[in-house]
Amino acid sequence: MKYIRKSADRGKANFGWLDSKHSFSFGNYYDKKHMGVSVLRVINDDMVMPGKGFGEHGHRDMEIISYVIEGALQHEDSTGNSYKVPAGDVQRMSAGRGVMHSEFNASKKDKVKFLQIWIQPNITGIKPSYQQKSIRQKGQLTSLVNPNGDNGALSINQDASLSRLVLKKGEDITFNTKQRIGYLHIIKGQLKANTEQFSAGDGFAVEAEQVLEINAHSGVEALWFDLPIV
Repeated sequence: MKYIRKSADRGKANFGWLDSKHSFSFGNYYDKKHMGVSVLRVINDDMVMPGKGFGEHGHRDMEIISYVIEGALQHEDSTGNSYKVPAGDVQRMSAGRGVMHSEFNASKKDKVKFLQIWIQPNITGIKPSYQQKSIRQKGQLTSLVNPNGDNGALSINQDASLSRLVLKKGEDITFNTKQRIGYLHIIKGQLKANTEQFSAGDGFAVEAEQVLEINAHSGVEALWFDLPIV
């Protein structure tokens, strides 16, 4: 694997109400070596203080996924959606030709921790849309988002898929990327991927035709991105 992104090396932003770590260039953090992988443009690891959040702001032509790890996120947008997204739920908003939205910590006493993920779409100027689901884990790898919303997943306007990987200590899994690019972001736990050691907050890309062997050194929760070669 040629691209490894360690947690401690990520970009950082702390505004008091928000403590954020950026896997790729975002906002005031810019590094030309870390601009994303394939169509994956943003992974922000956000912790929002009680009762605080992102005020109304706009997006256009981006697939935005929120994966809530702890607490609950309140979402509102200009298309009339108003939803609470609790831990374990996955949310997808297609910004399309333009949408205004806000995201707040739904609690006045507890923090909310979530991953904000941006994927570049393969079609632009479409009508904005929104989906949210609680998707139960089925085995080690469970599809959360895929192009057609197959197997109970959310849909996305891109030839890309997102799955949740859950392993118990000592369990193994093997990926073969074939004519694709893979990216793994670790949420919890420690693992070995081929000969490298990784822990929570770390990420790495897997090149086309690479075989990836993972062994969990503890209980692991991670996100696996299956991405096109661009």
